[in-house]
Amino acid sequence: YLPMGGLVLAFKKYNVQKGIFGSPFNGLDNFKFLFASKDIWLIIRNTLAYNIVFIILGIVIPVAAAIAIGQIHSKRMAKVYQTAMFMPYFLSWAVVAIIAAAFLERSNGYVNHILQMFGQEGLVDWYQKISIWPPLLVFINAWKGVGYQAVMYLAVISGISSDYYEAADLDNAGKVRTFFKITLPMISPQIFFVLIVMTIGNFKVFETIRVMTMGGPNNATTSLVYYIYNKVFMD
Repeated sequence: YLPMGGLVLAFKKYNVQKGIFGSPFNGLDNFKFLFASKDIWLIIRNTLAYNIVFIILGIVIPVAAAIAIGQIHSKRMAKVYQTAMFMPYFLSWAVVAIIAAAFLERSNGYVNHILQMFGQEGLVDWYQKISIWPPLLVFINAWKGVGYQAVMYLAVISGISSDYYEAADLDNAGKVRTFFKITLPMISPQIFFVLIVMTIGNFKVFETIRVMTMGGPNNATTSLVYYIYNKVFMD
C-alpha cells in the first residue's frame, strides 16, 4: 500500500526540487486544468477503448498462439514458430515506428508504391487518415506483445499433467471441451495475473502513441497520459 501515497501528487503543484511531500497543495486545480480541454471526453474514450481492446486481444491471441504451438509435434518447428513470435517483443517502439514509416510514408512508402502499381493516381498521406490509426495501433501492439505473453502461457500449459489429457481422450471429450474443462481452468491463475498487470499498464498507454502518431491525426489516438505529458512538458 506504500506506493498509494503517490496519489497525493494529483492534488499538488509538483516541484522536482521540493519532492512529492514538499510541493505545495493546489486542491483540484490539476483536475480543472485537465477537464478544461475541449477534447477531454474524446481522450477518455480513446484511453478506455484502447485499454479494453488491448486487454482482450492481449489475453485471447497469446492463449490461442500458445495452444497452437503446443499442438505442434515437431519440437524444432515449435521452437521456430515460438522464436518468430517472440522476436518483435525485443524491438523498441522507435524501430517499430521506422518499420511502419517504411510502409506508410507518403513519398517512398511501400503501400503507396503498390497501390500505384495497381493503377491508383496520386499519393495517400496515411499519417493523416484518421480511420486507419486506431485499428492499426491495436494490430501493432498485439503483434509486438503476443510472443512474450504466449511464452508465459506455453510454460504453464507445458506444466499441466498429461494424465488429464489422456483421461479426456478416453472419454472422447474432444479438443474444444478439453480446452474449456482442463486447459482453461489450469491457466486461469496466469490469465488473472496478466489481466491485472495489463489493466495497470494499458491505462498508461503512452509510448505506443507518442512514437507512432504523436496523438494524431486530429487527436484521434491521444490517450490521457500522453495528453497530460504533452501539456505539462511540451507546451
